[in-house]
Amino acid sequence: QGQLVESGGGLVQAGGSLRLACEASGRINNVHTIGWFRQTPGKERDLGDFVVGITWRSGRQLYADSVKVRFTGSKDTANSTVYLQMTSLKPEDTAVYYCYLDTASGSQIWGQGTQVTVSS
Repeated sequence: QGQLVESGGGLVQAGGSLRLACEASGRINNVHTIGWFRQTPGKERDLGDFVVGITWRSGRQLYADSVKVRFTGSKDTANSTVYLQMTSLKPEDTAVYYCYLDTASGSQIWGQGTQVTVSS
């Protein structure tokens, strides 16, 4: 069974930067998309907001309008890791950030989440 482990969250002042990492391990076949969602305070994870999705084979990236230009997703295929570089952070970016993975067969894996707090 595959799993995802996030790291890199923390507390940062507005305007600062953070880089999140998500490492995939275990048996994961036919990865289709990997990316990030975020859950803002008071919301359930199922109602979280899409941040970025990366098509594993092509590397194509899709971003939420709210993070375009400021956030950059990337993947390191050799190390089965994806990154989320976040710059110009705003207090409204405060959330628990979850890494997710969709396989070609339709199954989905979620990480445990990492807290990002942006102070004003």
